Amino acid sequence: FSNIVLDCFISFPGSMARKKIREYDGKILLGRTLRRLNSSVGLSGRCVQVDRAMVDGGSTGSAVGELSRLAETNPWLLQTKVVVKPDMLFGQRGKHDLVLLNAEWTSAQAFIRERMGKEIEVNGVRGTVTHFIVEQFVAHEEEYYLCIQTIRSGDRISFSDRGGIHIEENWDRVQDLLVPPTGILSTHDIEALLINVVDSTKKRSILEFIKSCFEAYREENMTLLEMNPWTFDLEGRPVPLDIRIELDTYAFFECAKSWVNLEFPEPWGRQKLPEEMTVQALDEKSGASMKLSVLNPAGRIWTMVAGGGASVVYADTVVDLGFGDELANYAEYSGNPKEEETYLYARTLLGLATRHADGRRRALLVGGGVANFTDVAATFTGIQQAVKDYCGKLQVAKTKIFVRRGGPNYKTGLRLMEELGRELGIPVEVYGPETSMTRIVELAIEYIKE
Repeated sequence: FSNIVLDCFISFPGSMARKKIREYDGKILLGRTLRRLNSSVGLSGRCVQVDRAMVDGGSTGSAVGELSRLAETNPWLLQTKVVVKPDMLFGQRGKHDLVLLNAEWTSAQAFIRERMGKEIEVNGVRGTVTHFIVEQFVAHEEEYYLCIQTIRSGDRISFSDRGGIHIEENWDRVQDLLVPPTGILSTHDIEALLINVVDSTKKRSILEFIKSCFEAYREENMTLLEMNPWTFDLEGRPVPLDIRIELDTYAFFECAKSWVNLEFPEPWGRQKLPEEMTVQALDEKSGASMKLSVLNPAGRIWTMVAGGGASVVYADTVVDLGFGDELANYAEYSGNPKEEETYLYARTLLGLATRHADGRRRALLVGGGVANFTDVAATFTGIQQAVKDYCGKLQVAKTKIFVRRGGPNYKTGLRLMEELGRELGIPVEVYGPETSMTRIVELAIEYIKE
């Protein structure tokens, strides 16, 4: 469960939002950034992406021949052998018969058509394959491992001269280096990573590649850049055979130009509900922030929390208290949304929270920390209107609302919420900043257990 929460939302509370991108996008982004930085290192290898619409034609059926015509704009597909694999943010592709090596383009097309749209299970999660990456096959002997990852103390660089499928068996050969957040990566630092590389020419090429990758890593606000394996082609140019990249999406304002047309797909096996897309549309049009991800539609603990940091604290507390299976969603609003925006947001969430009434009790946590500038009473106005709209369904679902908030005008806001509960006949408990932020989680669990 914790991995699902991390994949969907954040890694370091209040610090960054780590989002995975497809392998195809990662290779294009890295190669383009290296060229923009005037790096002396250029990536070898070519690749194209194939999505489901190119195979089944989408809604029009006119794209059936699009896969076959791909070679018209990419003639290299007919001039070299290729590698085909799913581009779906999951590993163990070979174990599911989803990798084709050293094949002709004709065979590659048949391979894709046979497997596109196939439903498989990976690590207990079922999903449908909708994207493939087709790459130039690169004959090679050496396989290297490189990983740059942002951790709390800085950027950790790991390298091994024994990469590929046997990396775990040779983990003792992995060398690590930590670069502080404001630190500079020197040639001397990189040399310390290469103690197992004997060939001086290869060592120089590897050193330049690692240095260039680190520059690109920071330039594009990456939080993970892992290549396992990567190698050199016959001309001595580096080729990432398999790559994983995560980006800090909080840096979108800074990287919007280089991230243009970049997709941030959902984790494997997860498809957005219409309500999630509604909130996403609200978020995109608003100057405020509104997020909603459904974890368990039938869950009995729902949250609508003010502030990204607070929302994570509430979710973690539910899990820590042993009720992660009942946590229905992750939701947060911040940035002082307008009354109409809060109303639409709350209405969307309440529709989900009351959909699976089964006679058992449910709880809604309207929580948050102590606001600095947001008028709490004004923010609650939109929520109150949504509660009125869903009064009957909240009663049928046996939902009790627990409110904890502080900040400007919070007493008025809490009083109005309490009065609303009495007026509608819906149980509402309110708490101010004198009560610990997570106390209402304990109270909600006690309620649904009765």
